[in-house]
Amino acid sequence: MFSKIASAIISGFEALEVSVETDVSGGLPTFELVGLADTSVNESKLRIRTALKNSGVSFPSTKLVVNLAPADLRKEGSGLDLAIVTSVLSAIEVIPSSLTSKYVFVGEISLNGDLRHTRGVLPIALMAVKKGYKGIVLPMQNVREAMVIPNFEVIGFNSLKEFIDDLKSDNPLVPTDTSKIPVPTEDIISKEIVCNDMANIKGQDLARRALEIAASGGHNIIFSGPPGSGKTMLARALPTIMPKLEFEEALDVTRIYSIKGLLPPGSGLITTRTFRDPHHTISDIALIGGGRVPSPGEVSLAHNGVLFLDELPEFKRFVLEVLREPLTTGQVSISRATQTCRFPANFLLAAAMNPCPCGYANDPEIECRCSSSQIQKYRNKISGPLLDRIDLHVYVPPLAPYELANQPDGECSDIVRKRVLEARDKQKSRKSNNGLLNSHLPSKNLVESCLVKNSAKELLVGAARTFKLSARAYDKIIRISRTIADMEGSEEVLDSHMAEALQYRSLDSN
Repeated sequence: MFSKIASAIISGFEALEVSVETDVSGGLPTFELVGLADTSVNESKLRIRTALKNSGVSFPSTKLVVNLAPADLRKEGSGLDLAIVTSVLSAIEVIPSSLTSKYVFVGEISLNGDLRHTRGVLPIALMAVKKGYKGIVLPMQNVREAMVIPNFEVIGFNSLKEFIDDLKSDNPLVPTDTSKIPVPTEDIISKEIVCNDMANIKGQDLARRALEIAASGGHNIIFSGPPGSGKTMLARALPTIMPKLEFEEALDVTRIYSIKGLLPPGSGLITTRTFRDPHHTISDIALIGGGRVPSPGEVSLAHNGVLFLDELPEFKRFVLEVLREPLTTGQVSISRATQTCRFPANFLLAAAMNPCPCGYANDPEIECRCSSSQIQKYRNKISGPLLDRIDLHVYVPPLAPYELANQPDGECSDIVRKRVLEARDKQKSRKSNNGLLNSHLPSKNLVESCLVKNSAKELLVGAARTFKLSARAYDKIIRISRTIADMEGSEEVLDSHMAEALQYRSLDSN
């Protein structure tokens, strides 16, 4: 007797189809699992044998050979448990094989027969749609995650016994009704970071303006200033003025969190902009992604959201240098001996730093204790090429005592977000932009998209000569000025727009 069940494993950002083939023949009772399985997959033999016993099904006293095809693809993880047990039950005719050929099966099984929450379900469901499968069978805790895909059957079970009884019933494999599934009380994004409303920020009008420009055009931003001036508070307000994720964006973000195993049981689509703020002791692999089995790093977890690096010079220099590729291409390529994986990493970088080790260089009230060589060494921790990739350089001065005493009187995030949405709509509706934000415009599109007035262009050329700007910085200033023009409703980049864009390159002049 023979059976074949469809399942999948995660490889980088994609799911790869795996066929679970089971053959039952005469001979001594054995249970062999072949097909380049790692330890966690091999251990499924013990989990399945015990789970079947605890579910009231006798394990067959015969020779069983289970093959995971293709045999040259390494299989890892516990998500193949449900497919293996389904293949075995189908081969020994406990369940009808005609019902299982149109579905993909994925899920981990516990010793008592419960189906456990499994990571990577969303990319597997997307793979099943592409391959033409009718639906997916999985643990009940993963149902909301797979149901974000329209016109696709999602069937969830709480236990192996419930699954077997359903297949033996008169009406098997009915799509699950999500109204019966409790919604998780904790949100993965709000749990990780408490973002700050713009209305709570005192003073700092220039920094608030720069933050709005960054959100409108998708520009990277760095805040420099003494301790306690509000740099971190400003950065934490950035996600609150960015628009909610569109469906395709949300699908990619949810997919990354699913692969990483960060989606809580019962979660569905992530619609909030992500905000990641790793500590400065982070390693390069944790930041960019990788490992023996490549998995997403912080830059990918911040995809379509914000990556905040506080105390930027405190990060190891070689760690910061790995940011160059994702800041330029919007993705990360991780190569290992057996595979190369690509993860999306199109994030908005927000960084904060002190002007010197003690933090009070250029402070009008407090004297700096650092020597010029200490200041230079401190600033040299951030390489020129990395700084060149950050669009907006903003100095955040200390607040005056009267500003601290007054109540905040700035606009709230909801009002600012409306203007950000209007500016983004103008950019995406512009034919020459091809639906891209200004910060992502290719250099070849700048002339057509950014209609720069001649006098504004002369202003930029003079600044480039004075500050010795690189070609990349030159183009970034044009993109910033185009965003400012969009915020002002102007079709042409005027002198005032260019002048404002130039003032946000203060670290170049230093």
